[in-house]
Amino acid sequence: MRKIPNTFGIDVTAARFLEYSSEDELRKLIAEGRVIAPVLHVGGGSNLLFVKDYEGTILHSRIDALEITAEDEERVSVRVGAGVVWDDFVALCVERHWYGAENLSLIPGEVGASAVQNIGAYGVEVKDLITSVETINMEGEKRVYRVDECSYSYRKSLFKQPEMKTVFVTFVNFCLSKREHYTLDYGTIRQELEKYPVVNIETLRRVIIDIRRNKLPDPKVLGNAGSFFMNPVVPREQFEALQREYKDMPHYDVGADSVKIPAAWMIEQCGWKGKALGPAAVHDRQALVLVNLGGASGADILALSDAVRASVRAKFGIDIHPEVCLIDS
Repeated sequence: MRKIPNTFGIDVTAARFLEYSSEDELRKLIAEGRVIAPVLHVGGGSNLLFVKDYEGTILHSRIDALEITAEDEERVSVRVGAGVVWDDFVALCVERHWYGAENLSLIPGEVGASAVQNIGAYGVEVKDLITSVETINMEGEKRVYRVDECSYSYRKSLFKQPEMKTVFVTFVNFCLSKREHYTLDYGTIRQELEKYPVVNIETLRRVIIDIRRNKLPDPKVLGNAGSFFMNPVVPREQFEALQREYKDMPHYDVGADSVKIPAAWMIEQCGWKGKALGPAAVHDRQALVLVNLGGASGADILALSDAVRASVRAKFGIDIHPEVCLIDS
């Protein structure tokens, strides 16, 4: 048995924990019959909630390769190992003035998980940078999925489907711009940039990091998985009915017929911000974040999540769903 790394800081173990540093090593583990089902492929454990010990095999990629595969005056294409720390990759992009990933600074986890989860922040989603995802399945067969085959949407992808649990991401291919451009019209980015004499990719990364650190707790200090809930998208008619009752309800238009409502706002309206339920709590600065106050189990975090969801459902008639992956087998 080996402890499973996870940013919630929950004490859980796996029956088998296997790591590999290349595609050939992964194929060898499979061929030797060491990858025994059930199997879960993890990154840094930053988007997982383990409710109990894992009875199967935990696989973790340590592939840390990064290579430029194509480049011209406009763009650069890079092939990045699934085991590369995501923010290390972003830092490299910023250092080399490759534009596109800077708004995703300081998101925890690894490159492989970024493609599975379709991470996003401050108006940018990783799907807009990905060109293809390389995988190996339980038969040791390699397949490369073009981005248009990955079924990307808000915090979703083909790789999160149950039938894809035995398909393991080994490399992700990205295309970054070499032409200076930024996404600034989200949250307080423009306001924070006013503190700097110039706007460039380095200052934007610094601003994104400062915003995240001010809003989100450090998982090394207070166990958490970042944003626990997704922002729900509801029909416009439902939003307009709610807006008549809650005139200050924030929202973002999603096409002509749908509206996204911030889950954090609804959670605050239900009185949960800063409130604890046993050793688990809703963070006092960001209501989307559930935290481990110390000694919480996965069941404690799940009980808090269920209570928060029930409150939002009762008050607004809206189901909010976890962004974090629940592991209970």
